[in-house]
Amino acid sequence: MSTKKIRIIIMGAAGRDFHNFNVCFRDNEAYDVIAFTATQIPNIEGRKYPAELAGSLYPEGIPIHSEDELVDLIVKKRADEAIFSYSDVSHEYVMHKASAVIAAGANFVFLGSAPTLIESSRPVVSICAVRTGCGKSQTTRRVCDILKGKGKKVVVIRHPMPYGDLLKQKVQRFASYDDLDTHECTIEEREEYEPHIEQGRIVYAGVDYGAILEEAEKEADVIVWDGGNNDLPFYKPDIHIVVADPHRAGHELRYHPGEANLRMAHAVVINKETTAEHANIEKVKHNIQEANPNAMIVDAESPIYMDDPSIVKGKRVLVVEDGPTLTHGEMSYGAGTIGAKKFGAAELVDPRPFAIGSIAETFRKYSHIDALLPAMGYGETQIKELENTIKAVDCEAVVIGTPIDLRRIISIDKPSVRVKYELQEIGKPNLEDVMADI
Repeated sequence: MSTKKIRIIIMGAAGRDFHNFNVCFRDNEAYDVIAFTATQIPNIEGRKYPAELAGSLYPEGIPIHSEDELVDLIVKKRADEAIFSYSDVSHEYVMHKASAVIAAGANFVFLGSAPTLIESSRPVVSICAVRTGCGKSQTTRRVCDILKGKGKKVVVIRHPMPYGDLLKQKVQRFASYDDLDTHECTIEEREEYEPHIEQGRIVYAGVDYGAILEEAEKEADVIVWDGGNNDLPFYKPDIHIVVADPHRAGHELRYHPGEANLRMAHAVVINKETTAEHANIEKVKHNIQEANPNAMIVDAESPIYMDDPSIVKGKRVLVVEDGPTLTHGEMSYGAGTIGAKKFGAAELVDPRPFAIGSIAETFRKYSHIDALLPAMGYGETQIKELENTIKAVDCEAVVIGTPIDLRRIISIDKPSVRVKYELQEIGKPNLEDVMADI
């Protein structure tokens, strides 16, 4: 007697969706995954999740559609369930999606943390956040430095950013700048991998995080999970550190799955305290204590500095900020803006009149961004459009507020300077206390 398979669509953004499929649905004969849908990231839809990654049940691969087609897909393909599998969206946004799915006749489903957390033979420290742009990257670097000081060999595994050939990106290892070129990394990928490479650390990323873990464990005493957006970790953590941002006080309880991260955390780092209002810091602390009273709270800052502040002092400057922080992170400024003002820029020049192509489209889509330029670079064309937009802006200098030096991949024809920042704990407890058992 045959049992009817449950027909599902996995809603994603080229990351969590593929992971959920790999650990819960690949080779699972109870389900028929009829499609992925994609949003947030450009140029993902229209491709396939390749057969070589999808397993024996999907010899033709699995099509990836735009999320705009979701309701039609549910109706036409007679889908039973839609599995929500992406991050950094408000609870209200999620429920609007749920309403659309329910109205179309399907179940709206979340996967819990336990089925999607892969266990490692090595200790795992995960660094995640309640929102994009809270400061995961510098927190991860600080954690890695502490572990190195304990004599541990650390391997970093980064949340996926598979925007290219998915089969080629199944397992990626980064140990040098040449590896970034070999894997044709986007700006967003370089922003996450390059700072680790600068410090001599090996980074893994890709699509199949079971296969990735097998390779990483061969080189590591400790695995550090470097999270993306405000997503949950892919590996079961021995220590789960979550970063919160008092510049967006209250968001720790209003965004998915950031609130779940908060409730799972062993420790919560409240970053950026020296540039935030005291009332907002206290609001974040109150919310942490209400949601997760057992979590250790670490006060911290990310002080900003420049190699040569004279480049911006008294000048009309263009500030280029980290793209995801401004876009789906919904920040209206970043480290570059704070640095430009701190070191005496006379004016922040509005780049919107000079924006071209997909950069102009980004401004239309994210209307809260004004006199700042998000460093969008999800492909060769967009990187070139970013370069040409910078060249067109009428300014005297460029402030680079991205985690990497953009000058390594694009030509900037004006005086330029980078803003840099690292995490520093304030008082006790600190991250060494958090990781004492490791």
